[in-house]
Amino acid sequence: MSFDLKNFDYKRLVKFEHNIGVKDKKVRLISGVVILLVSLFTASVLLLIVGGALVATSFLGWCPAYSGFGHSSVCAESAKAAAEGKAEAETETPAESAGEEGETK
Repeated sequence: MSFDLKNFDYKRLVKFEHNIGVKDKKVRLISGVVILLVSLFTASVLLLIVGGALVATSFLGWCPAYSGFGHSSVCAESAKAAAEGKAEAETETPAESAGEEGETK
């Protein structure tokens, strides 16, 4: 996926919609904390700002850059989970599902 500045929409920046998925949140939180720790030892203000931004976007679940470009990792994860669930349901035979229903009653 590539980001093109021609597709950047400034109006989307003011809309606060969750656009960071669970995996993205974890990656941002871990990398943000690591960058914050490195910034403390190197006394780098730039690293402090970048690490703080990553941690903040992780907690908020919203990234202004993602909003501007119309990107969302929430939709990708939910679509992938739905596809996996559908694939698992299709592999189950009717006899297996009937046997499971009988056990639960």
